[in-house]
Amino acid sequence: MCELLGMSANVPTDICFSFSGFLHRGGGTGPHRDGWGIAFYEAGGYRDFRDPHPSVDSPIARLICDYPIKSHVVISHIRQANVGEVRLANTHPFTREMWGRPWCYAHNGQLSREWSNLPLSFYRPVGTTDSEHAFCWLMGELRRAFPDPPDDPEALWQYLHRLCEHLRTYGVFNLLLADGEHLYTYCSTKLAHITRRAPFGRASLSDAELAVNFAEHTTPDDVVSVIATEPLTDNENWVRMMPGELLVWRDGDIQGRYHT
Repeated sequence: MCELLGMSANVPTDICFSFSGFLHRGGGTGPHRDGWGIAFYEAGGYRDFRDPHPSVDSPIARLICDYPIKSHVVISHIRQANVGEVRLANTHPFTREMWGRPWCYAHNGQLSREWSNLPLSFYRPVGTTDSEHAFCWLMGELRRAFPDPPDDPEALWQYLHRLCEHLRTYGVFNLLLADGEHLYTYCSTKLAHITRRAPFGRASLSDAELAVNFAEHTTPDDVVSVIATEPLTDNENWVRMMPGELLVWRDGDIQGRYHT
């Protein structure tokens, strides 16, 4: 299956360290050779990079490691194709507009054949994956229930959890979703997270010979949380999410938590 990587931070932060380990799983230490992508929200804008080739060999991926794009919210994905051919249109993350915001989405897992029966309304897929079809259904249901941003964001969060729970009945559905302010992480089978704050320490990657002392690159007020399918470091204590759990992140901290 694919793997996911996300970040939520209270200050503009680059994801070079975590991504340096993550990209090795795309054809190096892992079998996910069928494309990769990464999306950044920064200064009120949005940009992404997608490539249908293995991330471990990608010049674009190396650019991301060497070019420290600072962002509050990041979503990344490496693909092991099971539905849909290997091509750019099927490469995560996917993006759709709602309320004048770019919503970014990446999925890890595989849905059963009945996924094509999920009724689509406003949004349509560009590619041929179960992941993008599910995203279009999810966004259409959110837009139908909330034509405008809700006054109570928890109503949206609760409804999103219900939709994710429904998608989980179709198969494995681990999700990263962002609207530029919040990062939503839903665990069907496997997701883990870590929050780094003062006092910062040293971390070493599991998939590459690279270590960093975060105390040399942060301030005492920084809060940075990283979410991944599998822990990226071998000397830190990651927290595994429970199946059916949705976490809502903002500025590196958990704002909402919903369970099955």
